[in-house]
Amino acid sequence: MNINTITTDDLRGMEGKDGLILQGCGGDLKEWVDGINDMFTEAGILKDGSKFEDVSAFQYGELTCLLYPFEDVKLDIGKLAIWRLQTHADFGGTWLSDFVPNRLGGFISEPSPEPEKPDCALIGQNGNVFNLVGIAARTLRRNDMADQAKEMSDRVFASGSYHEALNIIGEYVNITDSEREPEHRASVRQQIKETKTAEPDKKQKTPKQQER
Repeated sequence: MNINTITTDDLRGMEGKDGLILQGCGGDLKEWVDGINDMFTEAGILKDGSKFEDVSAFQYGELTCLLYPFEDVKLDIGKLAIWRLQTHADFGGTWLSDFVPNRLGGFISEPSPEPEKPDCALIGQNGNVFNLVGIAARTLRRNDMADQAKEMSDRVFASGSYHEALNIIGEYVNITDSEREPEHRASVRQQIKETKTAEPDKKQKTPKQQER
């Protein structure tokens, strides 16, 4: 049996989970866990020999509270609900799903991960900011990031300097060199698309173009 010490912030991160919270658990916490396991077994609330094994303790104001999670135990929820109502004055029993919204201000959802920035070979391209933002925007749209492409373009054209514009582009794409090692290059299909969509600069031809 484990009794873990947690905080109320930890409780707020338990969205989607539930359990029984007992408030004002003084004395030996192990005796509380053993006593509840025995009481619930005798009352038929715990079924098939299951017991609460991983219980968490936390402080709420001056009260020591215990969380009995419903995971990994077999319960008669109907009997437990009746027991909670009948003994509320003695144990302050409540559900985790009620305690957090009513006492702690609600659950805190995990933030959505930021979308991964796609690679964009801008090094070696015509350095005109309109050209660079156009290539970066097309790269974003090809990666189903049309909203980010518009946002980036709006921010670039509202920026106050060339350096600031480059920094903004770098927030949305990984600025890469087209002459990188093969294992770091974009796919062949992506490179072909970028070559077709990039605006050619007649004044700056590559050595191979000059030979032709």
